Order: sequence, then C-alpha cells, then structure tokens
Amino acid sequence: MSPATTPIILAGQVVALEPLSQVHHDDLCDATRDGELWKLWYTIIPTPEGMGAEIDRRNALLKQGTMLPWAVRDLASGKVVGMTTYMNIEASKPRVEIGSTWYARSVQRTALNTECKLLLLSHAFDTLGCIAVEFRTSSFNFQSRRAIERLGAKADGILRNHMRMPDGTMRDTCVYSILPGEWPAVKKNLLFKLGRMEELT
Repeated sequence: MSPATTPIILAGQVVALEPLSQVHHDDLCDATRDGELWKLWYTIIPTPEGMGAEIDRRNALLKQGTMLPWAVRDLASGKVVGMTTYMNIEASKPRVEIGSTWYARSVQRTALNTECKLLLLSHAFDTLGCIAVEFRTSSFNFQSRRAIERLGAKADGILRNHMRMPDGTMRDTCVYSILPGEWPAVKKNLLFKLGRMEELT
C-alpha cells in the first residue's frame, strides 16, 4: 500500500476526516436526508437505503489502490456529515483527484468545507508530494464549480459526454487542478478564509 492509499485521520479545528467504515453508516444516512441530496440530478449521492453499499464500494476501491475514502465529522456537533475521497490515485507520480464529496445541506457553505479542503490539499502536497491535485464536477453543478474556483484551482477543460448518469443523461465534466507552485497561494487563501493567517508565520 502506497502512502497515497494509506488510511489516515486528518484533523483540524472544525472538522476531522476519518477512514470511512460502516461505523459511520447511520450518521451518513441522516446527513443525506438533510436536503434529500440524492435527488440532485447532476451529481451522484447515495440514498439512505444505498449507503451501506456505497461505503463498501468505496472501500473496495481502497483495496484496489485507486481511492482513499473518508467520513467527514463536524467537531462542533460530533456528527458525521458527509464523505470525501482521494480518487483516481496515480501513486507512482503521485497525483490524486479530490472528489466524490458531499455534505449535509446544513453544513454546506461553512468553514467545514474550507478546512476539509485545507486538510486534503496539505496532505497531498506537503506529505505525499503530489505533482498535481485534480477536481472534477458536472458542468451543471454550478455550486461545486464556484467552490472549486474559489479555492484557486485552474480550469483544465471540459470532458464532453464524459459519463452516463443513473437517469441515462450524459454528463459533461469540468476538470480543474492545482499544481505545487500554486499551493502556497492557495493555502494562504484558505487560511485567510478561516481567519488563521498566523499559521503562515
């Protein structure tokens, strides 16, 4: 198992990322009900009934060496409120994509997501030495696209008819990335948003 696929806890001040397991099942079911997230047609988020299978699917990809999945715990409430992953891992480079991320509606657009990205990007660049970190999202997922752009990620392009969605429609996928030379400015931006610029000194 490479460092890029080794389960690890990443903890901050408002969020902790814990290696995903069936222990998180019930909280994740509650989280997906918060906003009925599975009804969003432009993304794929598990239903409460399908949560156990989704946890198993992500951990099967962990065993194959292509995904590192986490449960996202809100430290204020103590509840698990979503999932995130490193996916499409190329351990030999190394290069990862941050994706398959979703949060309960009540914690969206909060410091939780900002710190989550700070933890994931810090681990990718500062510990794993990644040559690039990628983000992908549906061309219709405008909320996700704006959030990725606010991170400081640059648009690489659009993969046309990239994948078929569960309802049969074809998805165009917007691809973004952050490179090592861009990481210091991205990190400063994230710390500024969190009000923690003193961590740069």
